[in-house]
Amino acid sequence: MNTLAEENYLKSIYHLSPDVQSVSTNQLATLLNTKASSVTDMLKKLADKQLINYTPYQGVSLTAAGEKIAINIIRKHRLWEYFLVEKLKFKWDEVHEMAEEMEHLSSNELINRLDEFMGYPKYDPHGDPIPDGNGLFKTHDLRLVSTIEVNESGTIWGVRNHTPAFLQYLEKHNLTIGKIIIVTEIIEFDHSMVLQTEDKKIQISRDVANNLLIAL
Repeated sequence: MNTLAEENYLKSIYHLSPDVQSVSTNQLATLLNTKASSVTDMLKKLADKQLINYTPYQGVSLTAAGEKIAINIIRKHRLWEYFLVEKLKFKWDEVHEMAEEMEHLSSNELINRLDEFMGYPKYDPHGDPIPDGNGLFKTHDLRLVSTIEVNESGTIWGVRNHTPAFLQYLEKHNLTIGKIIIVTEIIEFDHSMVLQTEDKKIQISRDVANNLLIAL
């Protein structure tokens, strides 16, 4: 059995891994809001369990066993988010913290039955793919809104920032999953962008554009 803290470390390494070949101690300390020395102590424990590949000062990566655990935790988290939004009618900005707790308490049997009960959903309320029971999941070729050009269009598919404040901002402006947007203007001064939705135009900051994912 792994502790809640160990599972959170494995999940965090997994989330950081797509952007770097090996995850640094400082990256983990920043993400988990803890001291680098505490990170080092935990990495040694995970390495002893053969869940990570760890060489001091050279970063860390998941072993096959560690990746399996991380993906299973992510599967539980995203299924609970889907359940809370689709079945209990919570808003998408309300469910992350609840799912953070429930992901550690759920047995695999419970989560498999939950998956079946909900009809095997493929994506959570924030557009993130939900791994199946074998750890496999669908991915889409997504781009940040900040990378597209004037007159390009696409469908909002996901977000990089899951904080309630950001999700509330998107909902307020009706920039939610499934909405079609067209970039009509990029402001040279601050690189903010003007988007056309089905019923209005809205100007968004570069920070918002850097956290909003679309499928072209």
